[in-house]
Amino acid sequence: MRFDLTDLQLFAHIADSGSITAGARLAHLALPSASARVRGLEQALGVPLLRRGRRGVEPTEAGLALLRHARIIGRQVEDLRGDLAQFANGLKGQIRLLCNTSAMTEFLPDALAAFLAAHPGLGVDLEERPSRDIVQAVAEGVADIGIITDAVDSAALQTFAVCDDTLVLAMARNHPLARQLGQRRSMAFVDALDHDFLGLAGDSALQQYATGQAARLGRRLHCNIRLRSFEAVCRMCAAGAGVALLPATAARRHDDERLLKTVKLTDDWAARKLLVCVRDRSTLPAPARELLAALLD
Repeated sequence: MRFDLTDLQLFAHIADSGSITAGARLAHLALPSASARVRGLEQALGVPLLRRGRRGVEPTEAGLALLRHARIIGRQVEDLRGDLAQFANGLKGQIRLLCNTSAMTEFLPDALAAFLAAHPGLGVDLEERPSRDIVQAVAEGVADIGIITDAVDSAALQTFAVCDDTLVLAMARNHPLARQLGQRRSMAFVDALDHDFLGLAGDSALQQYATGQAARLGRRLHCNIRLRSFEAVCRMCAAGAGVALLPATAARRHDDERLLKTVKLTDDWAARKLLVCVRDRSTLPAPARELLAALLD
């Protein structure tokens, strides 16, 4: 039975992407070479590892077992690199960090900038994902650290609360909904769904969350425009282009001229907290332990 780390990393990439072509690209291999490696793995182990279909590939039961071990071995290799980084001149430790939209824009910039300035030998692979996906990725060892909201089930992980992440509705002070509310400072989300919303780009974790909450109410979130940043959303919102669901911190930070009316939501899901989550703090690689400590400081 002969296979190497490259084979295991390739297989993990293929399983995650659902495509041999995409997996080869992520592993920096030519497609014929990747295909040959997969065949070699299956021949060495004596079982099919991938189920081929019209829409791509997915692991067989044997493939899922291999995937679990591949991730464990990959994590151990990263642990080794991280623990030895301080002894090897020029060797960089790499930390895999996943976070939701609010953390990416409101919580992380200052904390992460300070950490990287103090640790020039480390790199952080940062990606935005919905909180539910982050929990799964951290639990499976795909990521070292996640930043999520307390609205998802994270009982399988160690979690640490870092700050509030309350969501509010924002609108121009002369918007029809603002006039309808008058002096009221709170409302239910469902009562705003007859109005056009300003949304974030489709891959935004917060946008997926908002769309999901509307769907649970049996309604559709009507977005007349999607923007890439909270700043852009606030500017368009202040100009009267629509209503926006935003973290309260973002609404305050981007409303220097006090053109927005912000309204608290009575829905329980809007009163959130940001949590840092890990699978097991004691087994994190040294660089990830240092970042976790910085995030919790």
